[in-house]
Amino acid sequence: MIRIYTQKEQGEEWLRRYRGCLPVFACVLGFTETGLIPGISAAGRTPEDRKYTACADAEFLYYGPEHKAQYSLPPLAAGASPVLISRAVFESLKIPVHLFNAGLPQPPAVPVIDLGGAPAKCLSGGAAMEITTVHHLLEQGLLWGERLATNIQQGYVIIGECVVGGTTTALAILTGLGIDAAGKVNSSHPVCNHTQKWALVQTGLEKMRGSRGQGAGGRVQDEIFQSQIQNSVDPLELVAAVGDPMQVVVAGMAIAASRSCGVMLAGGTQMLAVYALMSAIAQAYALSWQPEEIVVGTTRWVAEDPTGATVDLALNLGKTPPLLATHLSFADSRYPQMRAYEQGFVKEGIGAGAACIAAHLSQDWQQHQLLAAIEAQFERLSTALN
Repeated sequence: MIRIYTQKEQGEEWLRRYRGCLPVFACVLGFTETGLIPGISAAGRTPEDRKYTACADAEFLYYGPEHKAQYSLPPLAAGASPVLISRAVFESLKIPVHLFNAGLPQPPAVPVIDLGGAPAKCLSGGAAMEITTVHHLLEQGLLWGERLATNIQQGYVIIGECVVGGTTTALAILTGLGIDAAGKVNSSHPVCNHTQKWALVQTGLEKMRGSRGQGAGGRVQDEIFQSQIQNSVDPLELVAAVGDPMQVVVAGMAIAASRSCGVMLAGGTQMLAVYALMSAIAQAYALSWQPEEIVVGTTRWVAEDPTGATVDLALNLGKTPPLLATHLSFADSRYPQMRAYEQGFVKEGIGAGAACIAAHLSQDWQQHQLLAAIEAQFERLSTALN
């Protein structure tokens, strides 16, 4: 049920250490105006829908399908929200859920810990957030990572996210850190929109360099990116220029939590970017952390996405984390919305892959148990909506 794609020995050791443990789930909600660009994301059919995706997911995750939602799950072009997967596991296993608002346009209608952040502007402007906000969010992440870990004896924390457009800000952070990530990230589309993402990232990084007094100087060639940006950029300035509020919070949380418990970063591309960011922040600011306590957990649909290159991307990071994925399949699901995942729609989100890994680790759940629990959530939601 769990496959290890990179750092096999370290991954196996991590799984051995936390077998039988129930995790705590922390989900960091954020927003970037990048997510409003037409066609950038399939997490909500229209830009207007995508403004509320994080609020809707948080509400469903917290209250479940019967609750009369202030923010309903947005209609998707195909498939069903990955929050159905996360909710099915966390509800069945009674895993505690903590929601954090790192910067949303509106407050979600759930009990949430407000970190005092702000939504990010579109990364193409090269000025996504105030640097003071980024520093503040890192401090909040470090604080809450330590707090969460204090209550976890011999266990681990899953840190998930919900940011529409987040794979594009992930590409920007990875590229800005000098990592060859173009054409390797994932998306919620069945065929990844690499050209659209890369154009935005190039524009944002050029503007960032221009504002740092190096002159924007025409279209920048791909090769020049690596040499010019790497080694010269402060990782927090990079986040302020082209990132989103979730990234720096999760980086801080994971750095602090890794000092005393296990950490599973829940997601694919976005969490590989956070991992690279953590390494850079820990180095730039001399923060202690325990890389061997950290794994990245996702779904098979992300790890084996034929239109991305998740495993290559993980191997391109200076330090490569163990990349784990659940082998959950919806091929035999009764519902076409679930079977859409097998065609490459949606893939992952709000901790779905990590939730399935946790169910297998703690209760030895197999494919049939996962599928039954997820389909039951879907049935309850369909009944509640009719």
